[in-house]
Amino acid sequence: MKALPLQRLYKACVLKEFPFRTTRQLEPLAEIVGQNRAQEAVRFALAMPHGGYNVYAVGRNGLGKRTMMLRYLEHHVDTRQQAHDWCYVANFEEPRIPKVLKLPAGRGNQLRQDMEKLMARLMKMVPQTFDSDNFLERASQLKEDFAERQEKELGKVADQARRKNINLTVTTPGGYRLVAMNGDEPHTAETFEALSEAKRNQFEREIDKLEKKLRQAVRKVADWEQEYAEQQHALNQETLEGISGHQIDELTARYGEFEDVVSFLEAVRQDLADNLDIFLEENDEQAAIAYASLDKKLPRRYQINVLVHQKNNEMPVVVEDNPTYHNLFGYVENVTFKGTVFTDFSLVRPGSLHRANGGYLLMDAIKVLEQPFVWDGLKRALRSKSMQINSLEREMTLSGTISLEPEPIPLDVKIVLFGDRETWMLLQEYDSEFSELFRVTADFENEMVRTPDSQLLYSKFIASLVKEKNLLHCDRRAVARVIEHSARMAEHQDRLSLHAADIANLLRESDYWARQENASLISAEHVEQALTSAQYRSSRIRDQLYDSLRDGTTLISTSGKTVGQVNALSVMSTGGFEFGMANRVTATTYYGGGDIIDIERDVKLGGNIHSKGVMILSAWLAAHFAVTDPMHLSASITFEQNYGEVDGDSASLAELCALLSSLSGVPIRQDLALTGSVNQFGQIQPIGGANEKVEGFFKTCQLTEFTGTQGVLVPSTNVQNLMLDAEVLQAVRERRFSIYSVSTVEEAVALLMGKQAGEPDKKGQYPKHSVYGLIQQRLDGMREHERQEHAAASASSDSKQ
Repeated sequence: MKALPLQRLYKACVLKEFPFRTTRQLEPLAEIVGQNRAQEAVRFALAMPHGGYNVYAVGRNGLGKRTMMLRYLEHHVDTRQQAHDWCYVANFEEPRIPKVLKLPAGRGNQLRQDMEKLMARLMKMVPQTFDSDNFLERASQLKEDFAERQEKELGKVADQARRKNINLTVTTPGGYRLVAMNGDEPHTAETFEALSEAKRNQFEREIDKLEKKLRQAVRKVADWEQEYAEQQHALNQETLEGISGHQIDELTARYGEFEDVVSFLEAVRQDLADNLDIFLEENDEQAAIAYASLDKKLPRRYQINVLVHQKNNEMPVVVEDNPTYHNLFGYVENVTFKGTVFTDFSLVRPGSLHRANGGYLLMDAIKVLEQPFVWDGLKRALRSKSMQINSLEREMTLSGTISLEPEPIPLDVKIVLFGDRETWMLLQEYDSEFSELFRVTADFENEMVRTPDSQLLYSKFIASLVKEKNLLHCDRRAVARVIEHSARMAEHQDRLSLHAADIANLLRESDYWARQENASLISAEHVEQALTSAQYRSSRIRDQLYDSLRDGTTLISTSGKTVGQVNALSVMSTGGFEFGMANRVTATTYYGGGDIIDIERDVKLGGNIHSKGVMILSAWLAAHFAVTDPMHLSASITFEQNYGEVDGDSASLAELCALLSSLSGVPIRQDLALTGSVNQFGQIQPIGGANEKVEGFFKTCQLTEFTGTQGVLVPSTNVQNLMLDAEVLQAVRERRFSIYSVSTVEEAVALLMGKQAGEPDKKGQYPKHSVYGLIQQRLDGMREHERQEHAAASASSDSKQ
């Protein structure tokens, strides 16, 4: 079998297919490359006017889900919709339930400014007007008229009492008392008792009559007092109307198309006279709230709390990176003043849902699910299509603390959740409401097909990253090197990775090395330097393991031949950095019942997939050598010097070859390593990490003994995955290292053992000098030995009888 040619180990870009010299000549992409399926899902979801068409964007981190969504919304926002301002104002009838106002974008802030101007005028004009001579004269006249009528009415009762030698005295404001007089002094208890009984009875009768008249007079005075209060209130209203009436009328006309605003302004007109003291007296509570909330010291009762202010009519697009309950649904602040906690409508604060109302809200699914009560609250808001501001304390406890309950705001928003596939599947499985609320799944691709056209598209994607990150432009060779590295990331010669974050990081680091050399463009050398630097920063664990190969601590053979021993290849990962390592797999065989002992599995170091691979190769052995007769040869296999868990079936080919060598006694070449899994028919199946495994054995050969005959066997189906590094390619070019592709166990056996595996004849017999023939002869010999022992045992038993 011939080694693979160089062009099959690495697919380089053809520079003449690039119609540009640098990325400066390319038009940056407005969209994310290669995500047509996801874009179509997003377009459909955002165009649907009905509820429930929210989006769950599926894909691993770094695919550019958020970037694509933001770019799409930037260019495809539905201009038919209108953004709105949302405001809270005082509810004069029910202060605990602030009212909500809905205004077009920008009008909420305008209304707030208009009310502040009105209040500032009233703060100045009310004290002046209510302290003016004209107002004081009219108020004094009303007071004098009331006092005169009160005095006249009570004077009648007092005159009648005086004629009866009884005095009317005032005890408290509004309280009166009739007292019998002894000359000019009121009777004391002693002097009254000293009177004759007839005199005392006369006084008591007169006092009873006068008390009836007094009660009638007091009722009249109370009616006049109410009338005076109404007249005073009317005077206040008349005076206030003269100051503010025309301004309120102007505001009513200005906002006449909004019924809620007009109703609020009329309520303000009625409420001003009832709360005149706000403008005339210093109010500690108002001052405390103004100070605590860093607000202007104006009458807060009439202020406009602009909860959401849109500067223009564009659809809001909000990205919430920390979706806590308060950040998402809003909250009501409290103010502490002199040991008392209080609040009002002006301390209602918005959440992300309020800011995104009428537009789009983007969040990470995991972060939403991690926060207590957020997921349930979000579903509740989407179902009811309204936002209710509730304190988290009331959600979490049974506390009866008095707080505000602002009117709910109608909700019209599209939610976009970013998450991985596992989270999406869990929500589908365990949350029955999820599929009703998130009916559209935007499934992001990990890779795209590599063609000349797609490479040009990828070049424009690189140009857009350069422009977005403000990096140096790349020349044509640098673009080619990035594309080749993208194919390696995709582990396929004809695929390109769509992991935008990794490509952006590579361009940033390439830009750094280019600027270190004061270069005007990023070249392929700068890209290579960035890759080398990133690998060096992450490779400490790998280098420590390689040191154990160099000093002989880890036993490995890269030359010679050995029976029952083979070099298998594995991939190790340390924090995102993957590298290949060679592992010695050994097998021993002995007389037994035909069982194959997997030492890794028996000591519970083998994972399920690894155990499955061993069971498959056991079945393959039985199908080849124990079809009609039992196999009296048992075996054990193990990974030498392995002290951790092993999983995956990519070593099953190596384990089978070690078993075949031990069974046949034919040694295996130690200068070859192999990887691949086996099915029950002896076909070799593809595995992952082919590049790292080949490079890992190449490095092992460099560290031990480089003979020039070494190489790696990979499954034929993995050849398309090879994008090997420059050092391995140079060794292949110089014919110091080889890569072979194998598709069956027989091909691998022939390469490793230097003998043909052997084809059975019509009777199922293999050629004597083939590997399978040697195994068959050994098994036949054991079966004959078993039969002789059984015959001897039977003869001995018959003779005894």
